[in-house]
Amino acid sequence: MRTHDKPAGIRALTARSTALVAICRKCGRKLGGGFGKDGDVSLAKALRRDFDLGKGKRASVRLVETGCLDICPKGAVVVVAGDRPGETLLIPRGTSTADVGARLGLSALLPPTELAS
Repeated sequence: MRTHDKPAGIRALTARSTALVAICRKCGRKLGGGFGKDGDVSLAKALRRDFDLGKGKRASVRLVETGCLDICPKGAVVVVAGDRPGETLLIPRGTSTADVGARLGLSALLPPTELAS
C-alpha cells in the first residue's frame, strides 16, 4: 500500500431488494432444469419469470445461485431464505413456482403494483 492511499473502509449501499434467497447452483445443474411450465428451466429462472422479480441489483427479491451447500438431495434443489438461515428447503423437481413462492413468502414481499401483473 502506498503511503498516500487511504484504506478503503466499509461502505453501505442501499438496494431495492427486500429479501435474499440462496439457491444451490450445483443442484440445479444436476437436475438440468426441472421447473417452469415445461420443466426446462432452473428454479431461479422460473421464480424470476413467474414472480417478475427482475435480475441483479434492480431485483425486488435477490435470488442468488450459490456454490454447493453440501446437502445434495436427489431430484431436488436446496434453497435457503435469507430471513430464515436455520431453515433449509429441499424443493423437488417439478414443484410449482406458486408453491415455492408461497413457502418463501415472495408474494408478501412484493409491492402491490408488482403483484397485479
